[in-house]
Amino acid sequence: MTQDHSYVEDFAPGANVLPPRAWLDDDSAKLPLSGDWSFRLSPSVADAPDDLKDPDTSGWDTIAVPGHWQLSGYGAPAYTNVVYPFPLEPPYVPTDNPTGDYVRTVAIPADWAGARVVLRFEGVDSRFAVHVNGELAGWSSGSRLPSEFDVTDLVAPGKEARIVVRVHQWSAGSYVEDQDMWWLSGIFREVNLIALRPGVATDVFVKVAYDHLDGAGTLLVESDVPGTVSVPELGLELATGEHTRIESVEPWSAEVPRLYDGVLRTEGGEVRLRIGFRTVAIVDGILTVNGNRVLFNGVNRHEFHPDRGRALTEQDMLDDVLLMKRAGINAVRTSHYPPHPHFLSLCDSHGLYVIDECDLETHGFGYEPQPPKLPNPVMDPRFRDDLVARMARTVHRDKNHPSIIIWSLGNECGMGENLRAMYDLAKEVDPSRPVHYERDTEAEFVDIYSRMYTSPEGCAEIGADSSLYRNLPFILCEYGHAMGNGPGGLLDYREVFDKYPRCQGGFIWEWIDHGIRTTIDGREVYAYGGDFGETIHDGNFVCDGLLFPDRTPSPGMLEYVKVIEPLRIVADGNGGVSITNRYEVLDTSHLTFTIVTEVEGELVGSGTLPVPAIAPGETVSVEFPPGVIKAGDAGRPDTWVTVAAELTSPTPWADAGHRIAWGQVRLDEPAEPVAVVGGSPADGEAGVAGITVAGVKNARLDVWRAPIDNDAIPGVAKAWREQGLHRVQHRIVSQGERDGAWEVVTRTAPPQLQWGLVSTWRWTAVDDAVVLELNVVPEGLFPEVLPRLGVTFELPKVERVEWFGTGPNEAYADTREAAAVGKYSATVAELQTPYVRPQENGHRIDTRWAAFDGLRVEAIGTPFGLTVRDWTTQALETASHTADLVPGETSYITLDIAQSGVGTAACGPALPDRDKLTTAPATLAVRFTTA
Repeated sequence: MTQDHSYVEDFAPGANVLPPRAWLDDDSAKLPLSGDWSFRLSPSVADAPDDLKDPDTSGWDTIAVPGHWQLSGYGAPAYTNVVYPFPLEPPYVPTDNPTGDYVRTVAIPADWAGARVVLRFEGVDSRFAVHVNGELAGWSSGSRLPSEFDVTDLVAPGKEARIVVRVHQWSAGSYVEDQDMWWLSGIFREVNLIALRPGVATDVFVKVAYDHLDGAGTLLVESDVPGTVSVPELGLELATGEHTRIESVEPWSAEVPRLYDGVLRTEGGEVRLRIGFRTVAIVDGILTVNGNRVLFNGVNRHEFHPDRGRALTEQDMLDDVLLMKRAGINAVRTSHYPPHPHFLSLCDSHGLYVIDECDLETHGFGYEPQPPKLPNPVMDPRFRDDLVARMARTVHRDKNHPSIIIWSLGNECGMGENLRAMYDLAKEVDPSRPVHYERDTEAEFVDIYSRMYTSPEGCAEIGADSSLYRNLPFILCEYGHAMGNGPGGLLDYREVFDKYPRCQGGFIWEWIDHGIRTTIDGREVYAYGGDFGETIHDGNFVCDGLLFPDRTPSPGMLEYVKVIEPLRIVADGNGGVSITNRYEVLDTSHLTFTIVTEVEGELVGSGTLPVPAIAPGETVSVEFPPGVIKAGDAGRPDTWVTVAAELTSPTPWADAGHRIAWGQVRLDEPAEPVAVVGGSPADGEAGVAGITVAGVKNARLDVWRAPIDNDAIPGVAKAWREQGLHRVQHRIVSQGERDGAWEVVTRTAPPQLQWGLVSTWRWTAVDDAVVLELNVVPEGLFPEVLPRLGVTFELPKVERVEWFGTGPNEAYADTREAAAVGKYSATVAELQTPYVRPQENGHRIDTRWAAFDGLRVEAIGTPFGLTVRDWTTQALETASHTADLVPGETSYITLDIAQSGVGTAACGPALPDRDKLTTAPATLAVRFTTA
């Protein structure tokens, strides 16, 4: 047999593939083929042996299915965001096209006689051909979509069948699978042999609706084989194709994911149904579910695991859903392909709205025809059949999931007639759901207007003008780019979403950092683009998630949780607390409210707070208990009340006591700083390395931070370097006793340039402490904005830090919503945030005091920002991975007057002026005390 490989560069979606159908939970016999397969990798199609009729696998390796061969020791992963790692000349692919052969022998059960035998692949990247017992069964592409082959005539019940799958890393399909992720190949989702008995339902469409005005539901179950539908809880027994109205049902929503169990019985077997009654509608420019406006507190989710890539387990999927629900996230965009169907079932049962996106992205072509007029595949009629088939496969597979409320055509493909054909297909198959596509920038045919990374001001303009974009509902399908330290400024978006009903939220980019766990130079790291020797890559742009690769929440995740929490708890201006219910359908009767009172971080009272049930959208003011009022009247400094809402009873996604929302109210008025009175000049010395006094060693003015991704990628850090901020030098202008203090005047300035910061350091010994009064004045042609402004000094290695201020996690000027005032303690290691690419981290804004193994520093008046590390800023900046950072015998403490915010400018709007540290005269006053 001579193998014909022309299919590798064929524009068609496949050959001998069965028509798309719904993913079903039925009682058909299945033979799972997950596990070990014989495996051989050839460097190219030409090098792949012509032996698929009967390959001798005695010398082959073994590989696990599901899995990717690059993560199993064959070849290497490669990451690109936009560009293709091969020339653009569709449908041709490189001769260097790694080709993997998989072989598995399985016994076909004897009792499958008379059944139709189907071989189903849930996902194979990128194109594959299947041989069964030496005969070609067919070929398919569409990596994140299922493919089924009828192999009834190729197998014999009671005998063994040999299945051979040839998988190609590159194919014509690769041109439409340019998603922002690792290029990984192989059979990465399950494979099953299925026995379909005569008379069994193979395609079912559950059509439901809910009338929010009278509480009635309607149900219609269509099936390719007639049968009877039973829903015992509703007392229903009806034929397929029969439309029925139920006078009273409980609707499905993300907050209350009510499902009814049903069964479809046909002559050939049973299909288990999970029925959620809900209606998706667009009314007066507002997207509604069951008559209620939806606000998407969403995330974009790629399928990823640091060891397994896109080959997720059911536990991985459950972990994601539980983390989302506990965080208050209510929606997922399946970027940029349909997820494993089990994930959607979890969204049905636990309650998450889903934008289900087709397996399509062609970003590397650009959005308009590129010279020499090479059209994007969405404009190219040769790709039309494949793209329409991809949409059909998406809609048919997933049409029965109530969690899916929007279909999406794909991502970042520009515009073309093929997209319009995909839209028409989706509306023809399922007119009940709206269709989304972000690059329809003028809203020509989509049902929802969508943008990426628009500023809050730009969102407000759309929200305020109903004449724009056909007055369609507006969402941000991507925003809040969570790369490295960030995203900042999320509260600004939430305020716009709350103000303008048409602005219906968005989806953070993205859920998880795609760092692959590997070893470099003997140390375990999370790898990103370039770490596997790629010549074309996009670096750590693959690490832009709310979760670190091990699914640990980042500070950005905690900030997002706070911004989107379903209750707003703030001071009511009358000595009590105002609580606003921002749920869609739930009141607050399922919550218990607790109240804690602290003075300077010390607990003085706690208990429960009686709060009446608050309806969605309503606000109530609640008086504080008498004990809290008394504590406030005492006038002690930093008296804070924390009110939290917790689950009264367990849910499928969290235990009782899980915190849903919280807010803090300060009861005292901040006192004016007390001027330093008396004292004498402190003893110290000033030299080349800095100022040493009162246990503080080598104190210097600090203006530089290790650039975060939001500094580096948009060129902000480059501009800072051009202004010399990364290499300032320090000159002692004068030192000596002056007006009762030891006064040191320094000038901090870069070489070559004509600007500087003149700092007057006044050190005074007062009682058992030393007070520093620092005054900084810029001079010359100084930069408009500084990364930071503060004092860095050295201490012998510090083990643990205790502080009173914001915490427990890092917080910056525009990421402080999740920062609660309190007293905290942590090791220096725990104060670090392990961003996959090391960068500025660990800052605690508004610190009142901090103690480091015997040295205490206390703010006099205005709080300072606190950072403690076991390495220098230079070491942090030059490290490629966290494993490069090795603690020494010195700790470096920075007391910041201020720092610039973090923003989202790596992929989003520039940092607003409000959050920039504008160069201007500044002061810092602190008291040092040694034990």
